[in-house]
Amino acid sequence: MAATLLLVGSTLFTHSVGVGATPLPDPSFPTPKGIANQLFYLQRDPNTNTVIYQLNVNGAGKLNEDEPIRIFWIRYAEQGQRQDLDFIQRKFAYGVNAKKLAPEKYELKFFAYGKIRFYLMRSSTDKAFHVYTTVANQQMVLDRIFLRIEGGTFWVPNVKYVELTGWNPATREPVVRRFNV
Repeated sequence: MAATLLLVGSTLFTHSVGVGATPLPDPSFPTPKGIANQLFYLQRDPNTNTVIYQLNVNGAGKLNEDEPIRIFWIRYAEQGQRQDLDFIQRKFAYGVNAKKLAPEKYELKFFAYGKIRFYLMRSSTDKAFHVYTTVANQQMVLDRIFLRIEGGTFWVPNVKYVELTGWNPATREPVVRRFNV
């Protein structure tokens, strides 16, 4: 068993995850499959609709430097269709600001919660783009964000916790980080 640090509020806890094991998502939430250039996805209560964060490349595979990430819904709770985010969703909830730091390296900040920094950059090992973050002094490649929401309002939801799921870029072992906001 590998120990994973679980960050809850300002307190760190040890959480065991089997080596090579993948943390099990809630079975009521589908895992998006077959989406070319998917970087990560976001799921939240109260339904299974999923926000996809996709590398934005042209037909020749060249990165769109002005808008490196394309964001859209998969509306699983409806008919599974893709749908663009509306203005409010893009600018206040699920959208990200991408600031170019260097060639093929961007700092990403969520409009809704800018306290955690994410970085879009090309991996030196597999040469693919990934989104990286550091939580509890450990770097991880992001696969999924889950928001547990219990009540609140449209503009001020009561987010109980945020869970980041991904993998350690050095060891490729799964990593899960959970924290209160």
